[in-house]
Amino acid sequence: MSPDTPRTDTRRERLTAHEALQRLEQERASRLTQLRAIGEAGPAGEEQMMSTQKAVIRQVLAEVEAAVVRVRNGSYGICPACSGPIPVERLEILPYTRFCVPCRRDAV
Repeated sequence: MSPDTPRTDTRRERLTAHEALQRLEQERASRLTQLRAIGEAGPAGEEQMMSTQKAVIRQVLAEVEAAVVRVRNGSYGICPACSGPIPVERLEILPYTRFCVPCRRDAV
């Protein structure tokens, strides 16, 4: 490639709605499977740990459901704090995230 050849940026700025819904469905299925496994697990000694895990899984499920709503209403991938786009790489890793990294850091 010569220095005069323009470089094309192949990075996408947004996931398609179909891609986002696929990732969110995978997350939902994974969390529901985890909840079923915890429900089928045993002894009372592990009950506190399982209770905490269930609460975390339920929270993530709620975030997944909220992300599905954002896909449907067109606000998916837009940070509500700064109104900027959430990088596709972040959405690929954490498809239900609401915030871009800088805004998430500020919120903590």
